[in-house]
Amino acid sequence: MRKRLRNITLTVLSVLAMCGIASCAMDDVTGELDEFKQAIRAKYDLKEQAFANNDPEPIMEQFYTEDAISSGPDGTTHFGIEELRHVYEEVIGANVRVESFHTHVNGNAGWDWVNFHVVPAEEGAEAFTFKMLFLWEKIDGEWWSKGEMYTMGAFE
Repeated sequence: MRKRLRNITLTVLSVLAMCGIASCAMDDVTGELDEFKQAIRAKYDLKEQAFANNDPEPIMEQFYTEDAISSGPDGTTHFGIEELRHVYEEVIGANVRVESFHTHVNGNAGWDWVNFHVVPAEEGAEAFTFKMLFLWEKIDGEWWSKGEMYTMGAFE
């Protein structure tokens, strides 16, 4: 009887320990996701402010990696920061707002599905929204966009 009681006690303690470990692991995942969301939100804020200031340089210097890739709704793809710079020089000045829709992170890689709302600077131009997927990599402790894909529409 005593041996059986000891085995039951050890089993219960093992289960409780595993539950505690699982809980801690879940806390780590939640914490990692929250930290990622906070870091990329700061990058989106930087991008929104750069548009408002009609200045693409903060985006070029602090948002994208040198080898970032961007692919749009018409299939046009831009490779690298210099090709992206030309695009931003044409579109900067619009009022933009980035709204995260679904975010995922695992270690040093993550992605974020967003609604990218645009109010063009041109008088009378209609506002529109892109569904976008930003790809992120953590490099030397900082999150950088490796690129994006986008199409017209909005997540609801």
